[in-house]
Amino acid sequence: MNILIIGCGMVGSALANMLDARGHDVSVVDKNGDRLDALSADFGGFTTTGVPIDTDVLKHAGISTCDALFAVTAEDDVNIMVSQLAHTKFNVPKIFARVTDIKKGEVFENLGISVICPTKLTVTAACAALEEPDKGVEMNFENYTVHFPTIDVPEEFIGKTPKDIEYEDEETLFAVMRKSGGFIMFRGQELSFLEGDRLIFAKRS
Repeated sequence: MNILIIGCGMVGSALANMLDARGHDVSVVDKNGDRLDALSADFGGFTTTGVPIDTDVLKHAGISTCDALFAVTAEDDVNIMVSQLAHTKFNVPKIFARVTDIKKGEVFENLGISVICPTKLTVTAACAALEEPDKGVEMNFENYTVHFPTIDVPEEFIGKTPKDIEYEDEETLFAVMRKSGGFIMFRGQELSFLEGDRLIFAKRS
Protein backbone atom coordinates (compact mmCIF):
# COMPACT_ATOMS: atom_id res chain seq x y z
CA MET A 1 0.00 0.00 0.00
CA ASN A 2 1.02 3.64 -0.52
CA ILE A 3 0.83 5.22 2.92
CA LEU A 4 1.28 8.88 3.86
CA ILE A 5 2.18 9.76 7.44
CA ILE A 6 1.79 13.31 8.70
CA GLY A 7 4.07 14.00 11.65
CA CYS A 8 7.42 12.42 12.45
CA GLY A 9 7.43 12.58 16.22
CA MET A 10 7.67 9.51 18.43
CA VAL A 11 4.44 8.02 17.07
CA GLY A 12 4.92 8.97 13.42
CA SER A 13 8.51 7.79 13.18
CA ALA A 14 7.75 4.45 14.89
CA LEU A 15 4.75 3.93 12.61
CA ALA A 16 6.74 4.82 9.50
CA ASN A 17 9.58 2.48 10.42
CA MET A 18 7.20 -0.39 11.12
CA LEU A 19 5.14 0.03 7.94
CA ASP A 20 8.26 0.41 5.81
CA ALA A 21 9.72 -2.77 7.33
CA ARG A 22 6.50 -4.56 6.43
CA GLY A 23 6.95 -3.71 2.76
CA HIS A 24 4.62 -0.73 2.34
CA ASP A 25 5.53 2.36 0.32
CA VAL A 26 5.72 5.05 2.99
CA SER A 27 5.95 8.81 2.70
CA VAL A 28 6.43 11.06 5.75
CA VAL A 29 5.76 14.79 6.13
CA ASP A 30 6.89 17.03 8.99
CA LYS A 31 7.25 20.78 9.22
CA ASN A 32 10.48 20.29 11.18
CA GLY A 33 13.11 18.60 9.01
CA ASP A 34 15.19 17.66 12.06
CA ARG A 35 12.43 15.29 13.21
CA LEU A 36 12.89 13.21 10.09
CA ASP A 37 16.24 12.15 11.54
CA ALA A 38 14.26 9.96 13.96
CA LEU A 39 13.53 7.55 11.11
CA SER A 40 15.52 4.34 11.05
CA ALA A 41 18.71 4.20 9.02
CA ASP A 42 17.02 1.38 7.12
CA PHE A 43 13.96 3.48 6.24
CA GLY A 44 13.48 3.29 2.48
CA GLY A 45 10.53 5.64 2.09
CA PHE A 46 10.11 9.24 0.98
CA THR A 47 10.32 12.32 3.22
CA THR A 48 9.06 15.87 2.81
CA THR A 49 9.72 18.92 4.96
CA GLY A 50 6.89 21.42 4.94
CA VAL A 51 3.67 22.63 6.52
CA PRO A 52 1.29 19.64 6.33
CA ILE A 53 -1.86 21.69 5.71
CA ASP A 54 -0.32 23.13 2.52
CA THR A 55 -1.86 21.29 -0.43
CA ASP A 56 1.34 21.67 -2.50
CA VAL A 57 3.32 19.98 0.28
CA LEU A 58 0.77 17.16 0.44
CA LYS A 59 0.85 16.71 -3.33
CA HIS A 60 4.65 16.59 -3.30
CA ALA A 61 4.44 13.88 -0.61
CA GLY A 62 2.12 11.80 -2.81
CA ILE A 63 -1.31 12.30 -1.28
CA SER A 64 -2.99 12.07 -4.69
CA THR A 65 -2.07 8.40 -5.04
CA CYS A 66 -1.93 7.22 -1.43
CA ASP A 67 -4.15 4.40 -0.19
CA ALA A 68 -4.11 5.48 3.45
CA LEU A 69 -3.15 8.52 5.50
CA PHE A 70 -2.20 8.76 9.16
CA ALA A 71 -2.30 12.26 10.69
CA VAL A 72 -0.35 11.80 13.92
CA THR A 73 1.22 15.15 14.79
CA ALA A 74 1.04 16.38 18.39
CA GLU A 75 -1.56 18.99 17.37
CA ASP A 76 -5.21 17.91 17.18
CA ASP A 77 -6.22 20.82 14.95
CA VAL A 78 -3.47 20.06 12.40
CA ASN A 79 -4.48 16.40 12.28
CA ILE A 80 -8.12 17.37 11.82
CA MET A 81 -7.39 19.87 9.03
CA VAL A 82 -5.12 17.45 7.15
CA SER A 83 -7.71 14.69 7.47
CA GLN A 84 -10.44 16.98 6.14
CA LEU A 85 -8.28 17.88 3.14
CA ALA A 86 -7.50 14.21 2.52
CA HIS A 87 -11.21 13.35 2.75
CA THR A 88 -12.80 16.19 0.79
CA LYS A 89 -10.13 17.26 -1.71
CA PHE A 90 -8.06 14.15 -2.38
CA ASN A 91 -10.56 11.33 -1.69
CA VAL A 92 -8.04 9.24 0.25
CA PRO A 93 -9.71 5.83 0.88
CA LYS A 94 -8.51 5.31 4.46
CA ILE A 95 -7.82 8.14 6.90
CA PHE A 96 -6.70 7.85 10.51
CA ALA A 97 -6.42 10.92 12.71
CA ARG A 98 -4.74 11.12 16.10
CA VAL A 99 -6.99 13.29 18.28
CA THR A 100 -6.27 13.59 22.00
CA ASP A 101 -9.43 15.58 22.81
CA ILE A 102 -12.14 12.94 23.34
CA LYS A 103 -15.00 15.32 22.48
CA LYS A 104 -13.35 16.44 19.24
CA GLY A 105 -12.68 12.82 18.35
CA GLU A 106 -16.31 11.82 18.79
CA VAL A 107 -17.47 14.65 16.54
CA PHE A 108 -14.87 13.85 13.92
CA GLU A 109 -15.79 10.17 13.76
CA ASN A 110 -19.15 11.21 12.33
CA LEU A 111 -17.34 12.49 9.23
CA GLY A 112 -16.26 8.97 8.31
CA ILE A 113 -12.68 9.35 9.50
CA SER A 114 -11.17 6.79 11.87
CA VAL A 115 -10.04 8.52 15.04
CA ILE A 116 -7.18 7.25 17.18
CA CYS A 117 -7.59 8.86 20.59
CA PRO A 118 -4.56 8.29 22.89
CA THR A 119 -6.48 9.76 25.81
CA LYS A 120 -9.33 7.29 25.43
CA LEU A 121 -6.96 4.38 24.82
CA THR A 122 -4.91 5.23 27.90
CA VAL A 123 -7.95 5.54 30.13
CA THR A 124 -9.39 2.29 28.81
CA ALA A 125 -6.16 0.37 29.26
CA ALA A 126 -5.54 1.79 32.74
CA CYS A 127 -9.04 0.82 33.87
CA ALA A 128 -8.55 -2.65 32.41
CA ALA A 129 -5.34 -3.14 34.38
CA LEU A 130 -6.84 -1.82 37.60
CA GLU A 131 -10.38 -3.18 37.60
CA GLU A 132 -10.33 -6.22 35.29
CA PRO A 133 -6.76 -7.54 35.46
CA ASP A 134 -7.61 -11.06 34.32
CA LYS A 135 -10.12 -10.17 31.63
CA GLY A 136 -8.98 -6.94 30.01
CA VAL A 137 -11.33 -4.88 27.87
CA GLU A 138 -12.04 -4.33 24.20
CA MET A 139 -12.50 -1.24 22.05
CA ASN A 140 -14.38 -1.42 18.76
CA PHE A 141 -13.23 0.67 15.82
CA GLU A 142 -14.75 0.98 12.35
CA ASN A 143 -13.85 -2.50 11.12
CA TYR A 144 -11.73 -4.09 13.82
CA THR A 145 -11.50 -4.61 17.56
CA VAL A 146 -8.56 -3.96 19.88
CA HIS A 147 -8.32 -6.10 23.00
CA PHE A 148 -6.21 -5.02 25.97
CA PRO A 149 -5.07 -8.17 27.81
CA THR A 150 -3.02 -7.59 30.96
CA ILE A 151 -0.58 -9.84 32.82
CA ASP A 152 1.74 -9.63 35.82
CA VAL A 153 5.30 -9.43 34.56
CA PRO A 154 6.73 -12.97 34.46
CA GLU A 155 9.73 -13.50 36.70
CA GLU A 156 11.92 -14.28 33.70
CA PHE A 157 11.06 -10.86 32.17
CA ILE A 158 12.36 -8.82 35.14
CA GLY A 159 15.29 -6.72 34.00
CA LYS A 160 14.48 -7.31 30.33
CA THR A 161 13.00 -4.89 27.77
CA PRO A 162 10.00 -4.88 25.39
CA LYS A 163 12.33 -6.00 22.59
CA ASP A 164 12.79 -9.31 24.41
CA ILE A 165 9.08 -10.19 24.18
CA GLU A 166 7.91 -12.65 21.53
CA TYR A 167 4.67 -11.04 20.41
CA GLU A 168 1.74 -12.77 18.77
CA ASP A 169 0.44 -11.56 15.41
CA GLU A 170 -1.20 -8.10 15.56
CA GLU A 171 -0.01 -7.64 19.15
CA THR A 172 2.22 -5.03 20.78
CA LEU A 173 3.02 -3.73 24.25
CA PHE A 174 0.75 -0.79 24.99
CA ALA A 175 1.69 0.27 28.52
CA VAL A 176 3.24 -0.73 31.83
CA MET A 177 1.62 -0.17 35.21
CA ARG A 178 4.17 0.06 38.01
CA LYS A 179 3.65 -1.44 41.45
CA SER A 180 4.00 2.11 42.79
CA GLY A 181 0.97 3.18 40.75
CA GLY A 182 2.87 4.78 37.87
CA PHE A 183 1.47 4.33 34.36
CA ILE A 184 3.89 4.34 31.41
CA MET A 185 2.59 4.38 27.85
CA PHE A 186 5.04 2.49 25.65
CA ARG A 187 6.04 4.38 22.51
CA GLY A 188 9.29 2.61 21.73
CA GLN A 189 11.35 4.29 24.46
CA GLU A 190 14.03 2.51 26.51
CA LEU A 191 12.30 0.61 29.29
CA SER A 192 13.20 -2.24 31.65
CA PHE A 193 10.63 -4.37 33.44
CA LEU A 194 10.60 -4.28 37.24
CA GLU A 195 9.26 -6.70 39.82
CA GLY A 196 5.58 -5.97 40.41
CA ASP A 197 4.97 -4.48 36.95
CA ARG A 198 1.73 -5.21 35.14
CA LEU A 199 2.02 -5.37 31.36
CA ILE A 200 -0.83 -4.13 29.18
CA PHE A 201 -0.87 -5.36 25.60
CA ALA A 202 -2.92 -4.18 22.63
CA LYS A 203 -4.04 -6.90 20.26
CA ARG A 204 -6.02 -6.29 17.11
CA SER A 205 -8.62 -8.83 16.04
